[in-house]
Amino acid sequence: MPLPSANPSESQKQYGNADSFAMAFDDAWRLQTSQPEIPPLSRSESLERILAQLADHPFAQKDATTAREVGEFRLRLHGV
Repeated sequence: MPLPSANPSESQKQYGNADSFAMAFDDAWRLQTSQPEIPPLSRSESLERILAQLADHPFAQKDATTAREVGEFRLRLHGV
């Protein structure tokens, strides 16, 4: 089952930097974990799903390797 879009509304700006990506990642994480009908995912599944949702984020397009590192760091901060 697909998750609700993690894309920002028209009022939320995205920038090509790690801070903007981290904020978008956290928003996507909150959406993913707030859906009771979605079975829990493994750490790697969670990371891959969120990175796929944020593939069009300017920072992910500019530096996919660092975007993945930011995502891994954010998951550690979330205790995953």
